[in-house]
Amino acid sequence: MPPRKKAVKQTDTPRTDTKLFVLDTNVLLHDPTSLYRFEEHDICLPMFVLEELDNKKKGMTEVARNARQVSRFLDEIVNDAPRNIEEGIALHSDAHQNSTGRLFLQTSFVKHELPQNLELGKADNAILGVIIGLQQQQPERAVILVSKDINMRIKARALGLEAQDYFNDKVLEDTDLLYTGALELPANFWETHGKELKSWQQDGHTFYQIHGPLCGALFLNQFVFKEDDTPFHAIVLEQNDTSALLRTLTDYTNSKHNVWGIVARNREQNFVLNLLLDPEIDFVTLLGQAGTGKTLLTLAAGLMQTLEAKLYSEIIITRVTVPVGEDIGFLPGTEEEKMTPWMGAL
Repeated sequence: MPPRKKAVKQTDTPRTDTKLFVLDTNVLLHDPTSLYRFEEHDICLPMFVLEELDNKKKGMTEVARNARQVSRFLDEIVNDAPRNIEEGIALHSDAHQNSTGRLFLQTSFVKHELPQNLELGKADNAILGVIIGLQQQQPERAVILVSKDINMRIKARALGLEAQDYFNDKVLEDTDLLYTGALELPANFWETHGKELKSWQQDGHTFYQIHGPLCGALFLNQFVFKEDDTPFHAIVLEQNDTSALLRTLTDYTNSKHNVWGIVARNREQNFVLNLLLDPEIDFVTLLGQAGTGKTLLTLAAGLMQTLEAKLYSEIIITRVTVPVGEDIGFLPGTEEEKMTPWMGAL
């Protein structure tokens, strides 16, 4: 059962101390929880938005799943409405305590006047017309369009309406919670950790035995770096609460250290090659956007250690069959033909 909403006093007159955000369909499809992201402010969904949600809910795509989730949220909100929905429906509930505004659904025609060169039957123009009508009905209140569509926002501003992009979901991404594998050292690092410093050189690397408060926060095989007049890049080999052992890196940005003709083009790629070419590290995970060199660097390191250094006898490449869009069962052909896209070369 969905959490029951707490009683919230509603008034027949709109509040002028809060804003009224009119959501475009793409905002809801982008983030179904956007209904609860506007805290004390009210939100409005024009009828065209509800129509577009209904048209988008069929299929196995992420857009279709989000459309169905929005419909479920709206169903829960409307079912718990204690009064006439024309007066607004409280969004506050035990599960969404920060959302104290109201949801307004367009239940009647909103009188408005659009420029003659804008088609009346187009959804975007109809939404703009609703905003114009709401602004005329509530002149003392800020009525704002929220849309992910750049052209929609441009048209709104051309009509003298306030428009904003939707950024609420960017406050915290899942990737922000992941371990990055690298730590930038503070400017006073050597002053606070160099009193009992010991250093020596071995096998072309410089080792540093440091002591200080930061040591307890370090992790094994974590990279530490400091960018100033004398850049410092190192990896953590040993660590405890009071001390740590650091080792400088091989500079794979230098062509003399190229890996099968590949050189690192930035600090992160240099970190990656130092990990991949270290025989003491058995497992490496890489995360990054497409085109950042994850596959290229991995293959170059694998080929060098297999064909040149002879550390390994073979390279095995696998990938997870996670489809984008329709599931594998929707593909035409036999089982072998369905698997062909996943069995091809990378």
